Amino acid sequence: MKYSATKNFINGQFVNSSSTETLDVISPINGQLLSTVPLSSSADLDTAVTAAKVAFKTWSTTPIKERVQVFFRYKYLLEKNLQELAELICEENGKTMSEAIAEVEKSIELTEFACSLPQLITGEILEVSRGIECRTQNVPLGVVASIVPFNFPAMVPNWTIPNALALGNCMIIKPSEKVPLSCGKIALLLQEAGLPDGVFNIVHGDSRMVEAICDHPGIEAVSFVGSTKVAKIVYQRATSNYKRCLALGGAKNHLMVLPDAIPDMTAQNVVASMSGCAGQRCMAASAMVAVGSTDHIIDKICEEARKIIPGKNLGAVINKASKERIEHFITEAEQQGAKILVDGRNTVVEGKENGTYVGPTVIDYVTPNMSVATEEIFGPVISIMRTNTVDEALAIENANPYGNAASVFTQNGGMARYIIDHASAGMIGVNVGVPVPREPFSFGGWNESKFGVGDITGKSSIEFWTKLKKSTVKWNPEAGVNWMS
Repeated sequence: MKYSATKNFINGQFVNSSSTETLDVISPINGQLLSTVPLSSSADLDTAVTAAKVAFKTWSTTPIKERVQVFFRYKYLLEKNLQELAELICEENGKTMSEAIAEVEKSIELTEFACSLPQLITGEILEVSRGIECRTQNVPLGVVASIVPFNFPAMVPNWTIPNALALGNCMIIKPSEKVPLSCGKIALLLQEAGLPDGVFNIVHGDSRMVEAICDHPGIEAVSFVGSTKVAKIVYQRATSNYKRCLALGGAKNHLMVLPDAIPDMTAQNVVASMSGCAGQRCMAASAMVAVGSTDHIIDKICEEARKIIPGKNLGAVINKASKERIEHFITEAEQQGAKILVDGRNTVVEGKENGTYVGPTVIDYVTPNMSVATEEIFGPVISIMRTNTVDEALAIENANPYGNAASVFTQNGGMARYIIDHASAGMIGVNVGVPVPREPFSFGGWNESKFGVGDITGKSSIEFWTKLKKSTVKWNPEAGVNWMS
């Protein structure tokens, strides 16, 4: 085992779980045993919540301009430790080094935004009548929880950690049991940055810990990122316990390619979108709708896909079960009459024979009713459907239950505007394969890609992590009694 057993992080210390149940943490790169992760008990969660509640008394009353000083230092420490954290992400997730570095760089950007929060929550004040003022202020909720997935071991935790904590909350985070190591490093960096003990806590576990978080009476709000199936369960369970909840689910992002699209640029963007992070991201292109005469662009896409080499510029998928599931989708599509233009099945990387790799895969002549066209594959696979018109392409996009992202590749501005207006997705791209907004613009989809109000990052997150206090103050007793009395 390369690293020592993973522990919970509670009240500023790494501590053993009260449970003896553990899971192995296996690197998808080569099958190496990295660590073990505890399947913590509800008693462990109680301990973490108690510590967070105690810390909240002081942290919530610390002026926000003082709280964000921690995150100025945390940003510096992310930069200083970028390489080490990126290497850890590679080991436990299977990303390429360039992808892991980009993930840490995005974490830095997210932290930069948190440092700007004092300028964004100044509140409002108005003299509403002579001698009478009304004022608003954002106040923290209390103890909150964040449940994060395996596909971005550092970035997705940093979607919530800097903003929620800078706004005065204390947090319990449950990392994916598949990638528990990066959050431990984040805890150390936050501690080094001066975050007080108890403000940030890690409790490891499986689905039972997710349920415990949703049920715990001491937790005021829950954020979740994962599959739509689980997001629905988390949202329903958390809100039934009168908590705020923002649960981000899966996606089936459609790229609409028009005949006038620039072939080289389009092919490079489509392939980068479908293969980046081995396709294991909710913003990956997994369905392409080719409108009209686009064979010349599809040929370019295949040419670009063949440049993606597993183990070099394509990382591993998270585990053997995921590899088998992805390859099943490909085989099923072939059996149903689709044509495999580039086949990534049965990929083995020399020297990493125990790794779990799927090569880039391009599937043509897919029909909208095939599973490969409707379900989230979460692998480096793109399914091509063909239509004659843009409206037919939009009908396919609108019919899918998800609503995370959609993109169009065209040089026609009017047509791009038409698709922006009519695509049913929260994030739209024009000649962009991964239309993730940069800070301060927020991240969040529509339909069955998100459950709850607001977005998880950017300005929109302020509303989720705080509640609004309104005060009315009168200092003129001579004014007498009126309707405001």
